[in-house]
Amino acid sequence: MAEPADGERESGRAVLGRTLRYLREKAGKSLGQLAEETGYDKSYLCRLESGERLSKVTVMEDLDSYYGADDLLVGLWKLARYDAFKDKYKEYMRLEAAARVMRVYTPDVPGLLQTEDFAREVLSGPQATERDAEAVEEQVAARMGRQLLLRRNSPPNVRFIIDELAFRRPSASAETWLGQLRHIESTADLPNVVVQVLPFAAGVHQLMGRGSLTLLWQADGSAVAYTEGDSSGLLIDDPEDALRHRLSYDHLRDLALTPSDSLTFIRDVLKEYRP
Repeated sequence: MAEPADGERESGRAVLGRTLRYLREKAGKSLGQLAEETGYDKSYLCRLESGERLSKVTVMEDLDSYYGADDLLVGLWKLARYDAFKDKYKEYMRLEAAARVMRVYTPDVPGLLQTEDFAREVLSGPQATERDAEAVEEQVAARMGRQLLLRRNSPPNVRFIIDELAFRRPSASAETWLGQLRHIESTADLPNVVVQVLPFAAGVHQLMGRGSLTLLWQADGSAVAYTEGDSSGLLIDDPEDALRHRLSYDHLRDLALTPSDSLTFIRDVLKEYRP
């Protein structure tokens, strides 16, 4: 494989594309043969190799199996997906991926609990060009990739506090919304995940109108807080500031429904949307 010139730093997507091309050529396959034998469109495979597109992780799983490459491509994909995030989010993504404990509050359905269809609806905006649509698909793929941490070996301990508002604003598609509610319900049953609903009856609270809050603890005991509003995010690593955000989170936890009552709440909402 050709190496980048001195001083140049390849993106994760470029490294993945270069590896894809190397494995194909090593196997003695043309793009046409690869497309025929894997069932993927030739132009799509070409754009993956050129680094123009980011696939879903399942595509890399298929190609790892096809080439007998173990998890090489999946591993490179996990690095390449960071390219779908703006620079200011990348450090947070790295900390999230390595966290041992996570505490999340959000007024909306959190990205780590979104289904693919719901995420696509949330991330879709005005799409004037084909590239706009492709950008949405890349963001969806990256968001789905983040969720792998919930089911990996030695997963983090994660607690979600979700405002009742998130359950009262359904998707435009009844089918998508039903699938989303079922997904939250099933994820809440994972041994490393707790979901709590913050009811309207809890009243005014310290984080109202301030967006979401995430607290991350690393293996060495260090902690950071991350706050995100409509158009900006802030990573907070000062210990005193992080502690203040932890106390705000603990206050919300005390106001929220218990995990058992939260599951009952979610199932009651599910009943409203079942056909």
